[in-house]
Amino acid sequence: MSLVASNLAGVRARIVDAALRSGRAADSVRVVLVTKTVEPDRVREAIAAGARDLGENKVQEGRRKADALSDEPVRWSMIGHLQSNKVKDALRFASEVQSLDRLSLATALEKRLQFLGRGLDVLVQVNTSGEASKFGLAPEDVPAFLKELAGFHALRPKGFMTLATFTPDEHEVRRCFQSLRDIRDRALHEAPQGEHLTQLSMGMSGDFEWAVEEGATIVRVGQAVFGPRALPNSHYWPGAAGAS
Repeated sequence: MSLVASNLAGVRARIVDAALRSGRAADSVRVVLVTKTVEPDRVREAIAAGARDLGENKVQEGRRKADALSDEPVRWSMIGHLQSNKVKDALRFASEVQSLDRLSLATALEKRLQFLGRGLDVLVQVNTSGEASKFGLAPEDVPAFLKELAGFHALRPKGFMTLATFTPDEHEVRRCFQSLRDIRDRALHEAPQGEHLTQLSMGMSGDFEWAVEEGATIVRVGQAVFGPRALPNSHYWPGAAGAS
């Protein structure tokens, strides 16, 4: 077994344990494997070990990697901030966008999707930490946004995504996750999309077990499987000389 496969198996086992601790089914959490800066050959090791959901932060890197892995049975999610002028390229590989955070992006996605004659699963990104450095709607703006989103027929809202505060303070991290869960629970009863808004994408390599215990249905894990990310001067860093 490769190191990547071994790490992936370890992450899955920890997710199962966290789910069981919170009284949930062991298979209730989907792992989106974050492939940021990871070479396609190493991603193939994870795919051989059963990974089927892959996530990318940058459109350029996602397109390049999706092309390199086009023969593999995988589904790609756009998990990073998406600029409206990159929508066309993003939809060439992504079947899900987890970072919908403004009406202008919804409009750009809708227009392109209508042209393509297809729909798209989306998650609404919420800034539960309150940090200015993070994207996402303010929690209090979510209800009005969902009402507006009801008029976009090609978009299929499935739930919410957040990034917790980057801190070892477990209480603060859990607070971010609890906030998103509360937003989801209210939306299930009050939003036009109602019962469709079940998904909670929260938790990354450093905090995914806490996220699962707080109700995550999706975790976004990269470094726990692939190890530390490549440095900017490494071969595969997007934009680096010789990157492909």
